[in-house]
Amino acid sequence: MAEESILTDEFLRQLINVGEADVLVGVPTYNNAATVGQVVQTIRAGLLKYFPRERAVIVNADGGSRDQTSDLVRGASISDLQHSTDLNALRTLHSISAEYAGGPATGTALRTILASAELLRVSACAVVSPESTTIAPEWIERLLRPVYQGNFDFVTPLYRRHKFDGLLMRNLVYPMTRAFYGKQVREPYAAEFSFSGQLASHFLAQEIWTHEVGHTGTEIALTISAITGGFRLAQSFLGVKPHVDARAADLVAAMRQTVGALFWSLEPNFSLWSTKNDSQPVPTLGAGQEVTLEPLRINRKRLFGMFRSGVAELEPVLKSILSPPTLSELQRISALDEGDFLYGDDLWARTVYEFAASYHKAVISRDHVVQALAPLYRGRAFTFLVENREASGEQMEQKVEDFCLTCERLKPSLVEQWNGRK
Repeated sequence: MAEESILTDEFLRQLINVGEADVLVGVPTYNNAATVGQVVQTIRAGLLKYFPRERAVIVNADGGSRDQTSDLVRGASISDLQHSTDLNALRTLHSISAEYAGGPATGTALRTILASAELLRVSACAVVSPESTTIAPEWIERLLRPVYQGNFDFVTPLYRRHKFDGLLMRNLVYPMTRAFYGKQVREPYAAEFSFSGQLASHFLAQEIWTHEVGHTGTEIALTISAITGGFRLAQSFLGVKPHVDARAADLVAAMRQTVGALFWSLEPNFSLWSTKNDSQPVPTLGAGQEVTLEPLRINRKRLFGMFRSGVAELEPVLKSILSPPTLSELQRISALDEGDFLYGDDLWARTVYEFAASYHKAVISRDHVVQALAPLYRGRAFTFLVENREASGEQMEQKVEDFCLTCERLKPSLVEQWNGRK
């Protein structure tokens, strides 16, 4: 069985004590004691409020935390003998925590949760980030109900977020995933999502676990697997997405997890994505993508400076990745003043497609290909910030849509490059 190769003896012991379950919420952790207590208690409240008659379990796959993470998770358990004054628990709610083998790795944590879902024969499983401090009990229903009622196999989130949050998602990950695989999934790399027991078994049978993407970038690989496997997809509005301080984020690491995994997926799925010419919406439950406009400080000048220096310093690398016309145009715009600079939709889409083709051909180390895209993305992010500085949420969303359509229109150029034709 798939779970025997990943679940530790301690995990197996605790899961066997649970028996079988109807719904499961997985929480992957590593030293998250500062936030996981609030998150798990909210998960508990959501399960007890919206699934009081179902056999429910919270599964914490921990990467070896040295704080109180595991204790805080286990504290959410409710036995049949306990009395809760504020929540009516009709069944035992199990909350288990165990360390998986191999050290902290998001992919291993997700694989452990998948294997737990398969072993417990659950109908629906959700994954929730331990850092989602804006979580509300309603998130649990909005993730699990569409799957538990049997209508969908895979549910990704929609959030209310600041218009300048998620720049990498809006300017690269979403448009390219949509252009490649033909589904308008707004959050293909999500911290919260849900899936059916059938899809869990499908995920576990995939080859990704023997590759780097099975350790990092697994979330987007699972989304792509659900799409290419023909499973029923939906998007569900959750609420406010916690703001991530872009200054503290590691852009290269984020690109490895998203762009690296996306580029990697193209090779085994060539016959599927190369024949898709447009994209289709997926059912949306609740509100759509929502944008807030409160002030948010972003250092645009630093983005522009890092783009300009990156084009100059990486010229030998870029020569091996990009076509001469594309590189020449990048060098031209990098010499412009900030006020005249524009990294437009067509040029950015061509850039990413040429990087994808070079990744496929391994013209240099594939990891170096992904790293070299980071400074160019900063130039694109600078343009996006400037163009949308005074834009309303609706206007900004229209610009995202326009770029998506550009990616779909220019996609045949990638197929030509992939096959070696110029």
